[in-house]
Amino acid sequence: MDKVTCIAFLLYESSNSQDIKEKAIQLLNGDVSLRELKKNAQVQHYLVIVESLLKKNKIDKIQVQRFAEEFMVLEV
Repeated sequence: MDKVTCIAFLLYESSNSQDIKEKAIQLLNGDVSLRELKKNAQVQHYLVIVESLLKKNKIDKIQVQRFAEEFMVLEV
């Protein structure tokens, strides 16, 4: 899994807020960039936590794959 997909998954899982979950899905689908999210004060706190978890390699690749399969929009 690539870094952005992992960050999107961790961001989605880190909050019960529907807005944060939507931002994570937007990140996964490329509708918003990581740089744009870092400028968003509401999301910034979660991103710090998520990036530290990613550095510690505390992530289940199978769950990330399921998240991507469920929420990634494929355009044909």
